[in-house]
Parts: sequence; C-alpha cells; structure tokens
Amino acid sequence: MGSLSFALSERPPVQPRQWQSRLIQLLRSRLVQGGGSQDVLIHAGPGAGKTLGALLGVQQLQREGRIGRFVVFCHRTAIAGQWLQAAERLGLALSDWSGPTEPSPAAGLLLSYQSAALHREHLVQQLLQWHASPWLAIADEVHHLGVDPDDPEAAGWGHAFEGLSSTAALRLGLTGTPFRADQLGFCAARRVQVREGGELVERIVPDLCVEPRQLIAAGDVRPLEFRFQDGWVDHARPDAVDDPERSCLSAETRESWRARNLRRAIRLADASSIAQRVLLQARDRLELVRQQHPQAGGLVIARDIAHARQITQLLLEQGDQALLVHSLDPEAEARLVAFKAGQADWLVSIDMCSEGFDAPRLRVVAYLSTVVTRSRFVQAITRAVRLHGDQCRAEPIPRNPSFVYAPADPLLISHARSWSLSEPYLLRARSLLTAAPEGTGPGGRAPQMPPAAIADEAGAVIAMTGPQLPRFVQQQRRA
Repeated sequence: MGSLSFALSERPPVQPRQWQSRLIQLLRSRLVQGGGSQDVLIHAGPGAGKTLGALLGVQQLQREGRIGRFVVFCHRTAIAGQWLQAAERLGLALSDWSGPTEPSPAAGLLLSYQSAALHREHLVQQLLQWHASPWLAIADEVHHLGVDPDDPEAAGWGHAFEGLSSTAALRLGLTGTPFRADQLGFCAARRVQVREGGELVERIVPDLCVEPRQLIAAGDVRPLEFRFQDGWVDHARPDAVDDPERSCLSAETRESWRARNLRRAIRLADASSIAQRVLLQARDRLELVRQQHPQAGGLVIARDIAHARQITQLLLEQGDQALLVHSLDPEAEARLVAFKAGQADWLVSIDMCSEGFDAPRLRVVAYLSTVVTRSRFVQAITRAVRLHGDQCRAEPIPRNPSFVYAPADPLLISHARSWSLSEPYLLRARSLLTAAPEGTGPGGRAPQMPPAAIADEAGAVIAMTGPQLPRFVQQQRRA
C-alpha cells in the first residue's frame, strides 16, 4: 500500500469544537490503555459535526503514529459524499469503493453497508494486509447495524461489519438517533445491565453523549420552536350519518382513536382542514423568516407518494416553487441537490430527508405523516437545526430558531417536549419482545400525554419554544 499523504500546509487548520476535542482524547486514551473494549459509541445530535469530529480524530491519531489506515462504513450515497468532502477539507486520503475492483491504496477506505455485505470475502482478504499497523473502523449511523442474538445471519449489515472490523484496533460508532424499533442491540456499542422496576435489563450506554440542548447553548445548532395545530375530528358512523362522533385531536387518549384522528388530520380535503392550516401557517412563517434569511427554505414530510403529490400541487397553486422527492424517483438525488442550491421554496418528501440530509437553508418543517415514532419525527425536524458558516458569523447566540408545524397529535407533542434530551436505549430479552404498537417509545413505553389539552378551545395552536421545552403555552392564533 502507498504511504500516507497529507497536504495540511495548503489548508487552514480546523479548530475542533469542545466535544470533538473530548472525542480525540477518548480515542487516544482507549488506544493507549489497550486490553479493554475496542468499541467506542458517540451519540451526538444532528448538526454536531460527527463526520468532521471522527476525521479530526483520525488525523490526530495518524499524526501521533497510533493508527495507520481507517475504514468508514455508511448506509447512504448522500452521506458518503459528505465524508469525502470533509476528508478533502482536512487533507485526508479517503477513497470511495463500491466493489468488486481492487480498493485504492489510499489511507482511508469508504464503503456502504450494502457493499460491505455483498463483497465481504473480498474485503476480508484486503483488510488482512493491514495487520502491520493498527487501523480504525468507523460506522456512521451505527444503529442501522442491528445484531440479532437469535439469528446472527439475519442482520446482514451488522453481521458483515462485525466480521470485517474484527481486526481493527478500535471501532468507532456514530449515531444521532440511537434507537431501533425492534429493540435489538447494534454494533460498536457497549452494553450494561441495570435493574428497572425489579427487572434486570440491558442498556446501551454511549461513551460520549452530546445532547442537542448542549449544542444549542454553544451556538452550534439552531433551537426549534413548535406550532401544533389542534382541532376537532369528526368520524361519521354508518348508522348515524347526521350525528358523527367527534374527537379533540390533542386530547384523545384512546390509541385507536388517536391514530385514526391523525390519519384524518393530515388529509388535505378533510372538513376539519387541519392539514391545510398547518401548511398555510408554515408558508406564512417561511415568509417571515426570509426577511432575515432570504435563502431560507421549507420541508414537508408527507404520508406517501400520492399524499406528497397533493401537497406539492397545493404549494404550486399558492405560487410557491416546490420539488417532490421520493425513493422511487430516479431524479430524486438531482432534485435534492437543486433544493440545496436554492432552486425551490419547498421540498416535499416521504423518506429521503432524514439521516444525512444536510441543507442549512432549511428553516421550516411541516410534518404531515402518520409515522409517529420518536426516531422518525426527530430525524425529520432536526433537518432544520443546521447552520451555514456565514450564518455562524452573523447571528448571535442562541441562534435564530427554526420552526416545526404539525397536527396536535399527542405522541408528536410528547416527542417535541424531549427532542433536545437524550433518553436511554433499553434492550429486552428477545423472548420478551413483542410487536410494539405504532408510536410507542423506546422499550415499548407509552409516551406521556401533553400536560394541558385544548379542552373546549379545539382549533387553537399549541406553541412550544426553548431548547428544553419546559411547559406548554397555549396561544389562540388566526388560522
């Protein structure tokens, strides 16, 4: 293999953030001590700079001669591009590889989880040549690498990573969403046993946790303000068409009714018009934000492709420029690039704007999906917390907020109250796992209901503000 090459003298040095310096110290300490766990798990919120932090760690450890090469595993092409850009910024040699050709002799190798699983045997032989010096394995969004103790072969990505990284001196796992709906453990994560309610359970414990509220306080990301549109939802009964049953969206405690309410609330043609109010208020907010941030854009998360098309058409009818992206569209990646470059006011998506989607111009999110798991909701709304370098220099701390609009579903409100906090991820014995109902939180726990419902004033907007979102402030706003 070729020798390492750094063109550091041609690039201005990158000053690590405080938590990134702690990460470098942690990696160095783990390598120096030796004999302990080879796994290091970092939980850092979106916008924290996990990619750059990991590469700064690589750079420093290479300078000190503690590691030679490194391999980055990631799960999406868009994320791979961000790793390549960050490596180039630091002058690190990182080569993208998708197989089955011979990998480049660069100091760093970048590959997807899919490629690792498909070409595992070929890569094993390649990595065997790296035994001459310690090397580092990095798993981006490592919670995707599930490990099933009852069926190891079923978790293909996790199984491939475990095998390929077995000879690494250190395995660094990065995640901004350390939860899995199936409650499985995942790779590069340390587990500890704790007693909870008289039951002995396993918990995944990050070696370093950087909460969004810490990033907000440091000015590294934007705070979020929430506006939840409440209202009455009518459910016509077959035997009483003229006397429908009514349910208040924010106050519904019956799970089946809560889910049915949300399905009705996101319909654009529903008589309650909750979804239309959400969209119109989001549009008004974007216009206000643009008075200080002219390039600002908005994101709408839809239920499915047909729903996304309806939303896109409504925005176009209002005179907005809107781009629709979904995983079945071959032009989706090009449209994402176009949006990032400022070629549309709104991006409407179903499943392509969560992990790894980096567009600092995003300032308003409208969430109109029936998926109410905490991880999915937090992934969507935190697309709007990132800052551009120019904005960092121009804005005071705390930064100007971004805004989230959504129907007043009790589960979404509960997730909004805790989005800036880190919660433990509990693992149960596989024999005790059952299918959790849609919308339950980590470990199958039902989230808390909002402390104050709208009662007889359905139709108001529940406003939530501040990085820690203390209590509800109910405000009557014009629809």
